Amino acid sequence: MKPKHWLVFITLGAIWSSSFLWIKIGVQEIGPMALTAFRMLFGAVTAVAIGVYQKVEWPRDLKTWLIFAVLGPASLAVPIFFISWGEQTIDSAVASILNATTPLFTIFIAHFVLQDDKMTVQKTLGLLIGFVGTVVLLSEDLAVGAQSSVIGQAAVILASIFYAGSAVFGRKFTQHVEGTARGAMLLLTSAIFMWIVGPLAEKPFEFPSLPLTWIAILWLGILGSGLAVLMLWYLIHEVGPTRATLVTYLFPVGGVILGVLFLNEHLSWQLLAGSLLIILSLVVVNWKSTKQVQPAK
Repeated sequence: MKPKHWLVFITLGAIWSSSFLWIKIGVQEIGPMALTAFRMLFGAVTAVAIGVYQKVEWPRDLKTWLIFAVLGPASLAVPIFFISWGEQTIDSAVASILNATTPLFTIFIAHFVLQDDKMTVQKTLGLLIGFVGTVVLLSEDLAVGAQSSVIGQAAVILASIFYAGSAVFGRKFTQHVEGTARGAMLLLTSAIFMWIVGPLAEKPFEFPSLPLTWIAILWLGILGSGLAVLMLWYLIHEVGPTRATLVTYLFPVGGVILGVLFLNEHLSWQLLAGSLLIILSLVVVNWKSTKQVQPAK
C-alpha cells in the first residue's frame, strides 16, 4: 500500500476501534434495530452532504441503484444489526475479536470472485498471524471469565461473513461509481431499509432519551458510518478487499491502547505481544520483494 492508503487505513482503524464500546452503550437503552437505524440515518446524511459539497456525479441508471439496494443493507445495515444484537449478550472485547475473522472470510471469497485478489501463501500466513495476534491481545480479558452467549457470538461471526462477501462483490460490481457517491449510496439504501424494517421488526421501536445514548448514536453515525464507510470503500477499490478488511485487526489494538491511556489499565505482555503480531501480519500481507517491484526488462 502507498502512504496515502496507510493514512486512510490507520485513521479508519482509529475511528472504528471505539465502535464496539459505543454500540454496547447504545443497546443499554434502545434496541439493536433502532440503534442501527439511527446510525444509518446520520451516516447517510453525513455522506450525502459530503457528496453534494464535492459535486459528485450520482448514478442515474436503474441497474446501479438496484445493485446498491441489495449491497447497502448487506454491507452495512444487516451486519451492524447482528453486531449490535450480539453485544446485548457478549462483551465488546469478544465482539471485536470475532469481527477480526472478516479478513479470513474475505480472502476465501475473493479468491473465487476476483481476478486481482487471489489467495496466496503469503496473504494466508499474514492473515493467520494477525488473527493469532488478536487472540493473544484479548486473551487476558477473555480468561477472566467474560460471560458470553453462543448465539451472540454466532451473530457477530455472521456479520463478519456479510462484511466479507459485500466487500468482494462491491469491488466487483461498483467500480463504475465515483468514490464518495459509492459510500453515500450504500448508507442511503441502508438507512431506507432500516427505517422500513426496523419499526416493523422491533417492538417497541424506541427513540433514545439519555444524552449518552445520543452521543453514542452521533459518534457511530457521523464518524463510525458516514466518514468511515467512505474510507473503507476507498480502500476496497484501491488496494482490494482482503487488504482493506485487515483494518478489523486494529479494532482490539485501539481499544486496549485507549484503555491503557485513559482508563489506567495496566500494560500487559498480551498487549505488547498481540500488537507486535498484528503489525507483523500487516507487513507480511503487504510485503513486496525486490523481484516483484522491478519492472520487466
